[in-house]
Amino acid sequence: MPHRPRAAGLSRRTVTKAAATAGLAALFGAAAGTARAATQISARTFDVSVSSTALGRSAPVRLILPSDFDAHPTKTYPVLYLLHGAHDDYTSWTRETDIEAFTAGRDLIVAMPDAGPTGIPTAWASGPDYETFQVTEVPALLAGSYRASGVRVVAGVSTGGYGAMAHAARHPGAFAAAASYSGILDTTFLGVPTIVDAIVARENLAPLSLWGNPILNLLTWQNFNPRARAAGLRGTPLYVSSGSGVAGGTGDWLPEALESALWPQAHSFANALDRLGIAVTEHFYSGGGHSWAYWKQEFATSWPMLAGALGVPE
Repeated sequence: MPHRPRAAGLSRRTVTKAAATAGLAALFGAAAGTARAATQISARTFDVSVSSTALGRSAPVRLILPSDFDAHPTKTYPVLYLLHGAHDDYTSWTRETDIEAFTAGRDLIVAMPDAGPTGIPTAWASGPDYETFQVTEVPALLAGSYRASGVRVVAGVSTGGYGAMAHAARHPGAFAAAASYSGILDTTFLGVPTIVDAIVARENLAPLSLWGNPILNLLTWQNFNPRARAAGLRGTPLYVSSGSGVAGGTGDWLPEALESALWPQAHSFANALDRLGIAVTEHFYSGGGHSWAYWKQEFATSWPMLAGALGVPE
């Protein structure tokens, strides 16, 4: 995968300084997986527009760089990939959590790539290939332009939780650890295709544009199903959490109802791992809802595992 060409005569420090002043870094070549523009959001956070062959357009990735990034121009860093959920976007982790403050002083890059309006980072039957964008193009960009090492872990909420487990299962060894918080982990479990179709329909997208018909195109659905591809997770540290929702909930009925609907399929995924003898850290808790109020705590609980895989202090 081609890397972003350096601007002639300009050091990265000069480009970064210009971005801080003007809010927009220099434009670069439009080869696949290369940065076209970077906008500085805060001292360490940048939005990078990536020209993607897999998507057929440019798409954003929000990056949080290490505190000492400029001070050590030859140092490389592991990458924590954080995936957003449905009907949200790549800014959600910085909007809903304190991830920038949390990672201050830790030697890692945080990458939050776009997954489209549904937040389902997969190769669509009739549409873009967010899987290739997230698993191949963004890592190539980070390695070529931001000194990312080959060590990466992935975590996500809701449909991003699907992405975390699907990416790790479909690309064994690509991620040193994976974590899912209220993720869709068994796409063919009873009732789950209806939920997935509803997510697609809410964005006014064609109902069969994801993986086709869940019955007539069952093999495609299974090919992208984390449970069906669970054998690919062998040897990867895993964290899976989900709440029971309405049962034991607090009365916030909509997010609790959705969490309840996803509860059985999360167990189906965990049971598949157990049958295969694949270790997983599970946190199935009473109540809870499909919301950041719970996902923030789950990320904190899973952090020691993610930190260990990244090779950074807890």
